[in-house]
Amino acid sequence: MSDQKQSHDQSNDATHKSQLEGVDTSNKNLQNIGVELLSVHTDGTVHAKRMSGKFRTIKWIVAAMWLSFFIGPYIQWDGRQAILFDLVNRQFHIFGLTILPQDIWVLAMMLLFAALALAATTAVAGRLWCGYACFQTVWMDVFTWLEEKFEGNPKKRQKLEKQPWNLDKLKKKIPKWLAWAFIGFMTGFSFVAYFDPALDLWARLFTLEWTGTETVIILGLSAATVFFAGFLREQVCIGFCPYARIQGAMIDTETVVPTYDVDRGEPRGRMRRAKAGEPAPEVGDCIDCNLCVAVCPTGVDIRKGQQFGCITCGLCIDACDSVMEKIKKPKGLIRYASLAEFAGKPYKPFYKRPRVIVYSSIMSLAAAAMIWGLIQMSPIDMKVLHERAPLFVQMSDGSIQNKYYAKVVNKSDQLLEAKITVDGPESLIYIVDETITVAPGTVDEATLLVRIPKEDIEQTNTPIEITVQDLNNKAINHTYESMFISPN
Repeated sequence: MSDQKQSHDQSNDATHKSQLEGVDTSNKNLQNIGVELLSVHTDGTVHAKRMSGKFRTIKWIVAAMWLSFFIGPYIQWDGRQAILFDLVNRQFHIFGLTILPQDIWVLAMMLLFAALALAATTAVAGRLWCGYACFQTVWMDVFTWLEEKFEGNPKKRQKLEKQPWNLDKLKKKIPKWLAWAFIGFMTGFSFVAYFDPALDLWARLFTLEWTGTETVIILGLSAATVFFAGFLREQVCIGFCPYARIQGAMIDTETVVPTYDVDRGEPRGRMRRAKAGEPAPEVGDCIDCNLCVAVCPTGVDIRKGQQFGCITCGLCIDACDSVMEKIKKPKGLIRYASLAEFAGKPYKPFYKRPRVIVYSSIMSLAAAAMIWGLIQMSPIDMKVLHERAPLFVQMSDGSIQNKYYAKVVNKSDQLLEAKITVDGPESLIYIVDETITVAPGTVDEATLLVRIPKEDIEQTNTPIEITVQDLNNKAINHTYESMFISPN
């Protein structure tokens, strides 16, 4: 047995060294860090053990925040659903803010900020999104929590899986599936409720008046939620999620991830007293209890090195720390750490790392543009187009006339009654409808004629200002700068 164990250890060492090719191993400590692509349970579904701890608490807090996904469609604001993406009328309502296609770039800045935030957090601490906030992780956590309530602890669930189908097994499975189906249905329904008013969607459910599109999307998302979070589970993170594979390009040796301290933990061995007359066994702090593997939602053995199956949730740290407390050893045998730390290199703060600086800089620009756009966003907007054929007309009295088309946008949810005025040279006169009525979320056009006596024109292009003002609220206005064109 000892020869087999020695052969196995030598094989593992060779594997680890081959996987470290291309990594800076100038410091001998790096040679003790295993880096494997994948080391997970392959015998059926992973039934992870649940235990309390700091990182488990964080996961539940983040999961609780996802409740806002279900609550969001029912929050009202000024008599309307607070968050509503009205694709039919091309209006995005976010509380008191209405975003029209003209301002869609603000949403683009939000998405850019979120994407760069994901990249920045990955560079700093690995797959934090996967471990704590990804909807697949959160829903899988909820589904497995329900499974434990209906079927018992991991050993009982594994035994039930191997049990042939009978009435007893169905009594445990069917209630669980119904609970899963309810959560899946609420997930699909809540998603659609952000695009169709939630209360109206409920009313039309009981009268069977859903459209084909609504029905397909809700039932499709319901089935997908149950299938991915309830049945596939960790296989989504391991075999389907592309983020697991591209994260290697987003991290470096300074990135902190859950890491096993090989120098401190090896050689592993159970704690036992030395026999009389024999020297005490030389073992590391790892007692080979496998609790770190038992709690991992993807079945990864973190002691074999960082793997793309690891979602950086930190549950293995909770498990190991609890064991270290019991055996009176220091915590941190498994901890968030970087390759550089184990190599003995000085710690470099994240704000001094080049890729984090780049990500953060782009995030700052996106955030600044987003905030500026939101501040400058007005419930009224106007674009003015100059008549191009002809550019100007000379009237019978010698004055020069330009023709414009003013497109007034009403971004509010109230009927807009607006007035257009023009400022320029003192002798300027203009002709336009006294009042323009624009329906909520729509655009209306007004024809504008501007005349200036020829003798008062001093240049070919004369600056003028065209202003639209809300007659019901004169503080709301928008000014467009244009040019009055005249002969040379």
